Amino acid sequence: MTDDETKKLVELLDDMPIAMLTTFGAEGPRSVPMARQEVDPSAELWFISARDTAHVRALEQEPRVSLTFSSRSAWVAAYGRATVVDDRDKLAELWNTFAEAWLPGGPDDPNAVLLRVDVEHGEYWDTPGGKVASLISFAKTKLSGDTYDAEHGQVDV
Repeated sequence: MTDDETKKLVELLDDMPIAMLTTFGAEGPRSVPMARQEVDPSAELWFISARDTAHVRALEQEPRVSLTFSSRSAWVAAYGRATVVDDRDKLAELWNTFAEAWLPGGPDDPNAVLLRVDVEHGEYWDTPGGKVASLISFAKTKLSGDTYDAEHGQVDV
């Protein structure tokens, strides 16, 4: 792993606000969409959640998680450990109107809690240049028989 690879992973994640969070509790794997609030340069991710959810209960049994993100031209899979964090100051700092749609009591709602995911491994696929570059790569693949040009990397954080 290099600092450049971690930087690339964090850069991609910064443009992907929605993740599918998969937990592995006693009931087995379960995935839910979550809005990412912050990406720390060390690949620490923050989410706001309701405390009384199945995914929070699953995390209390098994902290291992898988996260998948996508955009029009990039995809990220991240694996790590999640922690339920009761920090009202951090919650207020990260609070936004989107969170309020799910937790109308605001950051002081006793049901509002933070999830911190410490990413241990990430994998990404990126097509630099966006949609136009992707279309050109697809056309090149069809004409030449070469494989699709996407940047792929793995990072152990």
